[in-house]
Amino acid sequence: MKISQEVKVGLLAVITLLMLFFGFNFLKGSDFFSSNNKYTIIYDNIDGLTASNPVQINGLTVGQIKDIKILQDQGNKLLVTIEVKNGIRVTQGSRAVLADDGLLGGKLIRLGIKLGAPDLENGGRLIAAKETGLSALIKEKTIPVLENVDSLTYQLNKVVGQFDQTGIVLNQTLRSANAGVRTLDLAVNENRAGLRATLDNVNRLSSSLVETEKQLKPILAKADTFADSLQGLQLKQTLGSVNKTVDNLQQILGAINKGQGSLGKLASDEALYRNVNATTASLEKLLTDLRENPKRYVHFSLFGKKDKPTSTTATPPVSSTGMTSRTDSLK
Repeated sequence: MKISQEVKVGLLAVITLLMLFFGFNFLKGSDFFSSNNKYTIIYDNIDGLTASNPVQINGLTVGQIKDIKILQDQGNKLLVTIEVKNGIRVTQGSRAVLADDGLLGGKLIRLGIKLGAPDLENGGRLIAAKETGLSALIKEKTIPVLENVDSLTYQLNKVVGQFDQTGIVLNQTLRSANAGVRTLDLAVNENRAGLRATLDNVNRLSSSLVETEKQLKPILAKADTFADSLQGLQLKQTLGSVNKTVDNLQQILGAINKGQGSLGKLASDEALYRNVNATTASLEKLLTDLRENPKRYVHFSLFGKKDKPTSTTATPPVSSTGMTSRTDSLK
């Protein structure tokens, strides 16, 4: 059977189209020679997620986004169907986290497998979750910065406005300074001769002070020499007096140690020391008896009346003033 050229061209075109179709799907990640498991997730917003985007577990691609449908009867929520390779165990309660795929802004679904739970059947529903993307973080951090920049710009505008006023005041100040300089120049020009005479007098005074300093130097040197001599003389006299005093003190201490003089005898003669102690004790007894029995030694009478004589003591004579006195011996 002979095949016509038209049939051959048609078969070649069909085969080419099939190869293109399967090749395109293969490049997107579809594997026609293995059975994959499909799971669904419902998101409120997919943030630009498209079909054929990857599905990963811990950074490893294990599937892809198969289909995305809008559910208008459920408030325009989005039903996302993912396809996971056969042999990947997905359990009930696992989370499908919508996250960023690098810095270019692409999206992917990251599976968080719940360990210890039973397997999820093919076509089951995963728990939807979203991760804060890089763009959201940039927006969150950028908005406060922009607000601060606006506030800073406003403050700078106020400062610039104040600088304008400051510039006006500064210009006025410079004008006043220029006027003062002109006045000073005029005063200097008018009093130039007087200033020269004053400077000449100052120069003469400086020369006189130099000459005076030259004359004072020998006098000051002599005064220093005299002061040194006076200090040396006073020191010698003081040391001589101290030495004499020390010699006298040594002589006195030597005489005391030898038993000479009153202090020496008192220090070396034990009998004298005992007599002094006994005398001191007797005097103390006498003073004690005088304080306790004053009438025994002194008697006062305002009218000159005599006391009755006692059997043991005689009556003392009466003085012209009416005062009598008597002395008894200590017992």
